[in-house]
Amino acid sequence: MALLLPLLTALVMCSCGPVGALSCDLPESQGRLSRKTLELLDQMRRVSTSLCLEDRSDFRFPREMVNGSQLQKAQAVSVLHEMLQQIFNLFHTERSSAAWTPTLLGRLRTGLHQQLEHLEACLVQVTAEEDSASAMENSTLALRRYFWGIRLYLQEKNYSDCAWEIVRVEVMGSFSSSTNLQEKLRRKDGDLGSS
Repeated sequence: MALLLPLLTALVMCSCGPVGALSCDLPESQGRLSRKTLELLDQMRRVSTSLCLEDRSDFRFPREMVNGSQLQKAQAVSVLHEMLQQIFNLFHTERSSAAWTPTLLGRLRTGLHQQLEHLEACLVQVTAEEDSASAMENSTLALRRYFWGIRLYLQEKNYSDCAWEIVRVEVMGSFSSSTNLQEKLRRKDGDLGSS
């Protein structure tokens, strides 16, 4: 018990002080993981998209959530986290296991999980630093509605190969947008670090 108090004190100091601030910087490894995730999604193609043109759907991706230049850091990290969480949930179902090659699906899940772990630590820190709870909640709700629409679409299409292909392409587009948001955050962090 005597060792527990100093350990807890050290953890609190690290999460609140300058050392903890560094943990929220989005390192290059986060960018590499994102590019790897996009590559895996591309490799997961099983059906030619041209065969699935009649299955296309407009899922109404909330582009303003990832393109907004006025996003505070906490809101941007929240958007990234929610997007990764929803993609992870989508590809972590029994139906997705039946649709994709187990090796590629496993690697995709692992990469998404690694990114989520880093962003969770970052989200806790930036949320404590910024007061943007309502903006974060609005962003989260918009993304949840978007992914709910994707799940409904899959269900309506009976999880067909074409439906999964349309969803794979859609997720690649939305994930690519989130990768651009990560780049904006990295540049902002770099600007803050150099000033």
